[in-house]
Amino acid sequence: MKRIKAACITQTLCFSNHDGETTEYAKKAIVQECEKYKAQLVKSGIEYRILSEKTNEDGSIVIEIKKQYNTSPVGDYLN
Repeated sequence: MKRIKAACITQTLCFSNHDGETTEYAKKAIVQECEKYKAQLVKSGIEYRILSEKTNEDGSIVIEIKKQYNTSPVGDYLN
């Protein structure tokens, strides 16, 4: 019988404004969306580690994240 002993997923997420607006208000909204995403991970109890986070000139934020896959144990993946 096969069992998952440990599992993680690596994602690259881009938080950006859909209409290309680069005003300070739009940039602030992008930051809020990113922070909301991180808070939701914590609230859900999902284990994660941010590998890199970059803010571009247009205000978009690109995050490379390694996180728990479903409810599988993470083993040594997040060390």
